Amino acid sequence: QHKGYPFYTVGQRKGLDIALGKPAYVTAIDPTNNTVVLGDESDLEQNDMMVAKINWIKYDGISDGMEAITRIRYKDRGALSNLYNEPDGRIRARFYENVKSIAPGQSAVFYEGNDVIGGGNILRGELILS
Repeated sequence: QHKGYPFYTVGQRKGLDIALGKPAYVTAIDPTNNTVVLGDESDLEQNDMMVAKINWIKYDGISDGMEAITRIRYKDRGALSNLYNEPDGRIRARFYENVKSIAPGQSAVFYEGNDVIGGGNILRGELILS
């Protein structure tokens, strides 16, 4: 039992009101079924992200493979990634190293140095093994 999916976010550890004998984190949320999935901290690691509703600031668009610093939350220092255009207008960000807690519904912002290239809404993150 939980309070309802709107009260949780991916990566959340506090306020889960459940004792499992080890730290538990929200690793996924399924709004359709009102399901909140818990797991270990390692389950939060991902290296690939899909972003929609893109708003370009510095350029009219990007070329595939463009390198950028991608921030996935407000106080995030950012992580190096390559950006790829998807046929439907979305952007795929592939991180050089795993990042934690990519949260659907949050904003992603792409930087080139201190300049904002653009950003959009995070659709999903996943761990792709090479």
